[in-house]
Amino acid sequence: MLFSFTSPDIKVTIEAYFNDAGGLVVDGYDIGKSVEDYFGDSDYEYVLTVPQPEVAKLYTLFSLPLNERSALLRHLQSQFNTHHCYSDIKSFLEKNQVHYESFSWN
Repeated sequence: MLFSFTSPDIKVTIEAYFNDAGGLVVDGYDIGKSVEDYFGDSDYEYVLTVPQPEVAKLYTLFSLPLNERSALLRHLQSQFNTHHCYSDIKSFLEKNQVHYESFSWN
């Protein structure tokens, strides 16, 4: 879990994990009245995936042992744990030329 927030008008959860192909996934979900007021639908989902070959760059950028997935996830949680973490991670990836794919739907 990178970030979690609950209030009467919104619930936000953003997680990071590895998929079956070894890619890093950052997966977010917002639900509630605030989301409905903004988007016209009560929920909003967004996800980015760093393909497995690109994940190796993250170990180098963070000075972590190669392929230590749990260390990478802990580092992400310690560095990106605010309500802006999804956007902050995207910016970090772009700044460091780490390829990722993303999409969102509501």
